[in-house]
Amino acid sequence: MGFYGERVLPRFIDFVCGRQAHDGLRERVCAGLRGRVVEVGFGSGLNVPFYPAGVASVSAVEPADAGWALAAGRLARATVPVRRAGLDGQSLPFPDDSFESALSTWTLCTIPDVDIALREVRRVLVPGGTFHFVEHGLAPDTGVQGWQHRLTPVQRTLFGGCHLDRDIRGLIERAGFEIREADRFYEAGGPKFMAAMTLGVAVAP
Repeated sequence: MGFYGERVLPRFIDFVCGRQAHDGLRERVCAGLRGRVVEVGFGSGLNVPFYPAGVASVSAVEPADAGWALAAGRLARATVPVRRAGLDGQSLPFPDDSFESALSTWTLCTIPDVDIALREVRRVLVPGGTFHFVEHGLAPDTGVQGWQHRLTPVQRTLFGGCHLDRDIRGLIERAGFEIREADRFYEAGGPKFMAAMTLGVAVAP
């Protein structure tokens, strides 16, 4: 990943994504998680305080050692067991039907082959298992989409491959999930090209 991707970027993401303004979205997306959970893109553990009582364990997939190190304080206060169990969302090291729930928060934008990653999430979920997600991506307005397409090459270079213009709902449905609920909106306080969010729950067949 290089020095920037391994050492600098995880700290920047921890700072930006750790803003209190995101807490409400984290609480919403974690609601309903149950049983064994795989979290793809665990980062610095910003979701740990929001795991609900129904969670039995969390297997964290996170490539950056610095992100895992930054999570130490949150892990020490976790009310459920959390273990680092994988490095690559495109190749999850678990058998089929291993988890009741999966979680992704602001992660699908950066995975190089997001289609493979989503098929992997579907593979490791039990039939009827739920995939909880909140992601920024393609805006509902064509004018904003134009800016997203223009700015994505810069965004990818500066922020670890992050895409501004991925169709989150479309990608999840293409992987074979059934969308149970999906709320598409602009998060307050940011430019629209970065603040177009999709938050929801999908079900594995």
